[in-house]
Amino acid sequence: MRSRGWAGSTPSSDEEAISRILSAVDEEVAENGAAIRLADVARRLGVTRQTVYRYFPNADALLMASGMRAVNGFIDQVTQHVSGLKDPVAVVVECVAFGVENLAGDPQLESLLTARNDGEAVTSLSSDTAISVCLTAFHQFDVDWKLHGFDTRALHDLAEMTLRTVQSLLTDPGQEPRKGIELRRFLSRWLGPAILYPRMTSLSIHDRHASPEPHIEAERRTQLRPR
Repeated sequence: MRSRGWAGSTPSSDEEAISRILSAVDEEVAENGAAIRLADVARRLGVTRQTVYRYFPNADALLMASGMRAVNGFIDQVTQHVSGLKDPVAVVVECVAFGVENLAGDPQLESLLTARNDGEAVTSLSSDTAISVCLTAFHQFDVDWKLHGFDTRALHDLAEMTLRTVQSLLTDPGQEPRKGIELRRFLSRWLGPAILYPRMTSLSIHDRHASPEPHIEAERRTQLRPR
């Protein structure tokens, strides 16, 4: 490790050096956007470009590492936000709402979840990386996914649909964006049935008729009661 530079405070390990480089990237992105230059990061740290190259080959690698660090922090926030919730509908609705309310305008996360198409930035939340991150979060939640009918394929599809919903609401929130309880009601109404579908299809026809939901059975009896 170099003994010079680093604004007079040399890192004690490679791990500390990487952490300080990524913190400099965070500051650079926050001030100037995702179009960073490696030279600017080096200047902010008080080192040469060669020092930064030792740890990261280019600016894209810097952005990816910075974004992943931000995502890991965001996963911790989401996990804490839905802690104790065991109903899959409630969990996914809160995940989407929390994501929409907190991802918009975050420069570090946008730098990771942004692809470039013909020179224009296009938000992309359906990449393999994003889905893997979402699945990691799902497995940290208190939901018994298997109990609710989700096998590996179904959970992967749910992660993709969750991310696509967040993407849609972020890129085109509408003329009057939904917020708070209104957003959650909207998500529950239209995502809820899809999330319940795996559990319903995993039940036999006999089980579906023998064990109706309490509110459905009460309504059925009311309708059959003679007037």
